[in-house]
Amino acid sequence: MRSAPDKLIQLIRQEVDLLGYELVGVESTSGPRGNLLLRIYIDHEQGINVDDCAQVSHQVSGVLDVEDPIKEKYDLEVSSPGLDRPLFEAADFERFKGQRVRVKTRMKIGNQRRFSGTLSGLEGNTILLEEDGKQHAIPLDEIDSARLIPKF
Repeated sequence: MRSAPDKLIQLIRQEVDLLGYELVGVESTSGPRGNLLLRIYIDHEQGINVDDCAQVSHQVSGVLDVEDPIKEKYDLEVSSPGLDRPLFEAADFERFKGQRVRVKTRMKIGNQRRFSGTLSGLEGNTILLEEDGKQHAIPLDEIDSARLIPKF
């Protein structure tokens, strides 16, 4: 998954936890201006609003300025996970077992890179996904991105 380095995630997790939020995950990708885009997803049992995102952004930004773990220019974005919640860690795939998910892999697995189906669970470091009656085994380290498919 397009997750940030573990050391950076732990630094961010510490601050997010102190503020009383759940750190869903941290993405590190190229931004629209060519800068690194550091996207932090947070959640709370009462939901997330703009003020929550601003509070976390302010706190994390201050810590990143002091600790300076990112040497290049970057943009910081804090967001709720939304209805199509991204899945980052092995525990996420176990937690959302039985839910419909969309998965994109780094390399082709069985002649495809995009999967959409029901998450059957996790076996070791492999997720099991049922798509149109076919069971796929997808190694966690091959997943580029994974998201829940919202129910309407």
